[in-house]
Amino acid sequence: MGKPSILSPFKAIKYLFQKPVTLRYPFEKKEPALRYRGFHLNDWDKCTGCGNCADICPNEAITMIEVPEIEPEPGEKNERPQLDYGRCCFCGLCVDICPPGSLRLSRDYFHIHFDTDTFVFVPKDEKKDEETFLPAEEYSILKASLTHRRRDYEGFSPDLDYALFEPERVPMPELAAEERKQSFVEMVRGYSAEQARSEASRCLECGLCEEACPANLRISDYVKAISEEDDEEALRVIFEDNPLPAICGRICMKHCEDACSLGLRGEPVAIRWLKRYAADSVEDYRDALRTTPAPATGKKVAVIGAGASGLAVAYFLRLKGHAVTVFESQDAGGGMLRIGPPKYRLPQEAVEEDVNHIASLGVEFRFNATVGKDIQFDEVRESYDAVYIAVGTHRSRTARIENEDRALMALDLLKAARLGPEPKVGRKIIVIGGGNVAMDVARTCLRLQQMQYPGQDTVTKTVCLESWDEMPATTEEIEEAKEEGIEFNPAWGPKGILVEDGQVRGLGCVAVKSVFDEQGRFSPTFYQDRTMILEGDMVIEAIGQAYDLSFVPEDLMGLLEFTERRKVKVDENGVTSIPGVFAGGDIVNLNLDAVTAIADAKRAAEGIHKMLSER
Repeated sequence: MGKPSILSPFKAIKYLFQKPVTLRYPFEKKEPALRYRGFHLNDWDKCTGCGNCADICPNEAITMIEVPEIEPEPGEKNERPQLDYGRCCFCGLCVDICPPGSLRLSRDYFHIHFDTDTFVFVPKDEKKDEETFLPAEEYSILKASLTHRRRDYEGFSPDLDYALFEPERVPMPELAAEERKQSFVEMVRGYSAEQARSEASRCLECGLCEEACPANLRISDYVKAISEEDDEEALRVIFEDNPLPAICGRICMKHCEDACSLGLRGEPVAIRWLKRYAADSVEDYRDALRTTPAPATGKKVAVIGAGASGLAVAYFLRLKGHAVTVFESQDAGGGMLRIGPPKYRLPQEAVEEDVNHIASLGVEFRFNATVGKDIQFDEVRESYDAVYIAVGTHRSRTARIENEDRALMALDLLKAARLGPEPKVGRKIIVIGGGNVAMDVARTCLRLQQMQYPGQDTVTKTVCLESWDEMPATTEEIEEAKEEGIEFNPAWGPKGILVEDGQVRGLGCVAVKSVFDEQGRFSPTFYQDRTMILEGDMVIEAIGQAYDLSFVPEDLMGLLEFTERRKVKVDENGVTSIPGVFAGGDIVNLNLDAVTAIADAKRAAEGIHKMLSER
């Protein structure tokens, strides 16, 4: 190559008189590539504050900031991601990991400012909020331009095909509807170790499930332990807050799964089934956990009722060294859990496993001991340092319809089907109710019909005031009942049982106009000119349960305070208005489920321990 000419620099003179190529931003736009990665946008209506974006960021460019004006729903946080563009490399990992798909990258990448603090901001979705990351008024023109561009141009957006999480859960092996309705064999078969590990590995450890769990279980920790093949550690973590894993692993209402961030665009982690796996993975709780109660305190606590709340409070108090005696009117522990859920959902072995472990820790159970009959409530108060009432709701509510004496009550049928002797059922059964108990009754009757009338035509129907959208039963229960052949009649109210020649012939019904009034109170109205008759030879009422506190003497009942919903009123420590008496479970809370009853017990156990420690 030869030496450059000394005249070479003068060649640039030819550009002196040409029109310059200049982008007068923001007055002129430059079109970026379709998938260009610019500044972040976040749809606050979708964002749950899970923090997965911050966890995955390789440059620590994202910090979760609390936003006080946001009032989070259960399973959400009032936090939103803050971006530091001095660190961000626009890799897009935060977008690919975002479970709700709220975070994305716009195609805007210009930001002009002399204040470096302006390069740190909390992004919003300008489709819903005009506020942008530019704080200075002197840049109003630039602000308007960027807002306009962000509205017009979508950049790097979430795509499930490239997401950094698995949106679909590992399917749970279950018996097919035609097979399962032939008997009371447990329909859910349970995960294998390989399936459990695979499902547990889907968890993003955001912790939203723990916020939603009434008992605040350390869900992320025990799910992680399962993924790391440490099943005993998973069980230890569960037992810190829930001493009934075999039971709750089968019939928990899974508030945690409703809050799981993966469920927003995919399927939530199967937290309930993983709890069941942990419980079923060991042969003996005592050998696996090696739990030892604290030294004896010399204090005695009486628990009335051996249901979920009574069992849990006994467990927590025994670990603290207190002597605990549980009074139970049945001949074994479990309360409503022992007589309510059908065996195809909750086998008796699972109930016994949890109850026996609590008994092995030194909790004394007095079965066939009804307070108010076999022992008086005043005697219990005098003999123990504290009393915890957890009697549950064992009284069936009635619809108060004509010929109601010809109806069978839901709890009576469920108890007989579970504990025996096996109840005789009709060929055409009508179940009144639209809740989970009604589904249990209908599906139990269907199985009994298959066993008692093999090969014959039978039918089981439900009728309820609520429409499909209002039905209180879970979607899972409704869909499984449909699969098994249960017939539904929503938005019809029962008027009376039809009886001819001393035999039940059907149920008269009237169409429902509305179930609740404008204030949301239960106040059904009907179309009196629209009626129908459901044919049937057996009617079962399953419209709800109530508690029975008749064992409490009148003078103390006068002291007992109740909420507007007729629940026993307790303070933050589970204390009732009767000195030394605590309460929890279905008589206190509105959820009417095992995990909330356990949460009540956990709170009350701390309250009882505090009271006894101060004496």
